[in-house]
Amino acid sequence: MSDMKDDSPPVAPAQVKAVRGFNRFYTQRIGVLDPYLGSQFSLTEVRVLYELAHRDQPTAAELGRDLALDAGYLSRILRRFETRGWLARVPSPADARQSLLRLTDAGHAAFAPLQQKSRDEAAALLAALPAPKRDQLIDAMSAVQQLLDPQPQRAASRTVLLRDPRPGDMGWVVMQHAEIYWREYRFTQEFEGLVAEIAGKFIMNFDPAWEKGWIAEIDGERVGSVFVVRRSATVAQLRLLILTPGARGHGLGARLTDECIAFARSKGYRKMMLWTQSNLDAARAIYKARGFELTKSEANNAYGQKLVGEIWELKL
Repeated sequence: MSDMKDDSPPVAPAQVKAVRGFNRFYTQRIGVLDPYLGSQFSLTEVRVLYELAHRDQPTAAELGRDLALDAGYLSRILRRFETRGWLARVPSPADARQSLLRLTDAGHAAFAPLQQKSRDEAAALLAALPAPKRDQLIDAMSAVQQLLDPQPQRAASRTVLLRDPRPGDMGWVVMQHAEIYWREYRFTQEFEGLVAEIAGKFIMNFDPAWEKGWIAEIDGERVGSVFVVRRSATVAQLRLLILTPGARGHGLGARLTDECIAFARSKGYRKMMLWTQSNLDAARAIYKARGFELTKSEANNAYGQKLVGEIWELKL
């Protein structure tokens, strides 16, 4: 037992009442008591789908721990997903007793409209407020999260945001590509020029009906990007996926890729393609895990290096 005295005053009944009142108000406001997002699924089932869609092959034990779910309850949810053809399991190379979980293409297709509806409902909630009050609401939400979960070392307490690009972001995207690829792969300024050209074309030719970009932030700091570009009426191209070194290892690259796939499916594209290099192992692993297939490779000398350029494609 601890001999330390807690000098905090007892919680007042009025404070308890205020918290309970807010809980009732907010659960009603966001429709938690209704069929979630107008679907056949419970809030917990949609949350499990979300985690599967945005993580890079987690285990059931990891999901249960992070979502605070009973192992038997989670197992029943996963079996239902597997029966529907949404979930695939592969043995973990680190522990044969564990399976790595991933959503199949059918699973991503089932999740995509739920994710879009969730975004639409959040946007509708904010749209009713003038711009300054939107910022005030977001700040208040962040304050609640930080007060109730103040441990900065926990990944769950970090505020991760995927947002639309703003003025200045594309310059940051070009700079990150130039600096990271020089530092890690010794790509010359020729590569920086290519990225600047791609970024400039995206800005000048942007078609919001068919194209989209995401800037990833952690605690308000830019850490990543990705873009979907219309290549033809049926083909979308994934471009400029990048993460700063400090943002790696948390599934954010997979999440950005999944956003691109979900967007392309929602727009009716039939295929997504991308161009990469054979030595970019981390990015290639993300693409392969999501069903992209290598369709073409060609040796080339570029950016001061001997490289093998690759085309990867995914049927949507």
